Amino acid sequence: MRTYGTCAYGVRTPVIKYGDDLVDIVATSVINMTKEKNITLKDKDIVCVTEAVVAISQGNYASTEDIACDVRNKIGGGTVGLIFPILSRNRFMGILQGIAQGVDELIIQLSYPFDEVGNPLVSIDTLYDLGITKFDKAYTSEEFYNLVKTVEHPFTGVDYIKEYLKIGGKKTRIILSNDPLEILKYTDKVINADIHSRKRTKRILLSNGAKRVLSLDEILNDESAEHGYHPLYGVLGSNRSKEGNIKLFPRGGEAFVTELQLELKKRTGINLECMVYGDGAFKDPVGGIWELADPVVSPAHTDGLLGTPNEIKLKYISDNVFTNLRGEKLTAEMKKFIANKDKDLKNQNVSLGTTPRRYTDLIGSLCDLVSGSGDKGTPVVLITGYFDNYASD
Repeated sequence: MRTYGTCAYGVRTPVIKYGDDLVDIVATSVINMTKEKNITLKDKDIVCVTEAVVAISQGNYASTEDIACDVRNKIGGGTVGLIFPILSRNRFMGILQGIAQGVDELIIQLSYPFDEVGNPLVSIDTLYDLGITKFDKAYTSEEFYNLVKTVEHPFTGVDYIKEYLKIGGKKTRIILSNDPLEILKYTDKVINADIHSRKRTKRILLSNGAKRVLSLDEILNDESAEHGYHPLYGVLGSNRSKEGNIKLFPRGGEAFVTELQLELKKRTGINLECMVYGDGAFKDPVGGIWELADPVVSPAHTDGLLGTPNEIKLKYISDNVFTNLRGEKLTAEMKKFIANKDKDLKNQNVSLGTTPRRYTDLIGSLCDLVSGSGDKGTPVVLITGYFDNYASD
């Protein structure tokens, strides 16, 4: 029996710039790495590329003024509410700059004690110590400061109330509430900045008197030759680039992964799966931050990555089916059991605890952890043996 299973390798590439032939760079880098590490590729091994370099190579950038123009055109002047933004300098400050430029007055409504992805505005324990446990009251920023005294993100040390007020300028006020309807006390024009709950929030606002509601996926979502855009996600999934600019989520990813798959097949003769990945879908146990600030983990992938795992739980089978077996005989029987498992194990005890999330979410989370978000220089991840199991030779 071989002694290894799934392996993930960060693949170093040249620094990617706009206009680079990313398919050629990725294919060349992967093949060179497999030669250096003496890795034999097999069908269904996976080549994953971070969304950042896909967007960079296609030049999918926009300026804060581009955002401001689109906001002015779509929501008009006057007082505009901006509700439930995440607390992030990288993810939201560029968007906020553009929105603030595009309105006459801005009321920002922050959720508390943390944002949608778990960034704490203030420690939940601080609020509990003050006897606040339901988080159902609305506050002005002044009232909130009087209550908690200090607002500081535990990882970055940033006071996001002060930071967002500074970006918005004199035209900006901040309130705190977890009720989306609170903003309607100030204005009937709203930009809802939440990511994964955006459709529900928009529906609630429109059914309770809002005249115009704009979600982040509706800003810079129209095709343009003047600046970057994304037809599905707008400015969702964007990051700060150079000052006054943001890099948008990559578009056209389906064509990219298809072309990459074909190029790798031409060079290696192997049927590899390919995907583009962004944030992983996992939660930090210390800070409580859920990593997924992108609208999806994988915006594009080849068809072989569709679906969810169909796995048995080895320890359950060992304890309940092969109770008295050990060693080679147990190994042999376990392999037979896996080889003959049902094609759909849903609701069967043999699959208890296997958590069958989508392949793309699992693989993207693995890739995000391997490649990191800093200076590792590995925007490509090669995964071998992902679809193997204990019975695979």
